[in-house]
Amino acid sequence: MKPSVIVFDVNETLSDMSPMGQRFVEVGAPAQLAKLWFATLLRDGFALTASGDNRSFAAIGAEALHGLFAGTELNQDADSAVKHVMAGFSGLRVHTDVPDGVTALGAAGYRLVTLTNGSTQVAEKLFADAGIRDRFERLLSVEDAPAWKPNPASYEYAASVCGATPDQMLLVAVHPWDIHGAARAGLATAWLNRSGGPYPDYFRAPDYTAATLPELASSLATAT
Repeated sequence: MKPSVIVFDVNETLSDMSPMGQRFVEVGAPAQLAKLWFATLLRDGFALTASGDNRSFAAIGAEALHGLFAGTELNQDADSAVKHVMAGFSGLRVHTDVPDGVTALGAAGYRLVTLTNGSTQVAEKLFADAGIRDRFERLLSVEDAPAWKPNPASYEYAASVCGATPDQMLLVAVHPWDIHGAARAGLATAWLNRSGGPYPDYFRAPDYTAATLPELASSLATAT
């Protein structure tokens, strides 16, 4: 079945998170700590999900920062540093290909929604700043679902809210773990390979692979 609803991941898939490194520099921490922090945040969120709990992205992110900053010499107190880094989410921008990509996909007749492990407030501002908020029918967060992605319940939640079945939906994400989870839940999948790296063999392969959203739109237009 050709999908009618495209579900976008947000963090790193649509948002360019590279400026977060500068936030770490501004509090006296190394820029490369940003990647370790984000990986730690996801790890702990996944662990909570696996054990049956569901905590907010922001709460886990802040506590993970406190843990990392405990062994780092900062130029301000830890509480202020954590607030400064977390505030960086509100200043993120979309990747340059996103406006044209979502416009093309919307024009092709797809219903566009998001499903993020983060907050809908961050997504609202991200898309409003880019002038594309009206392209999206719904902005969904796992904060309102039974579990984080890649738990099947998160994708089932999105399907229920959209009044669709999983096989009517296509997940678009840069994260192979998200692709794998969506595929296991019955969704079609599209991997945005923004880094040019290989896809892990231990995850289910995506149905589509593209470097940009306009490229994905072209691939979907020619799919049978």
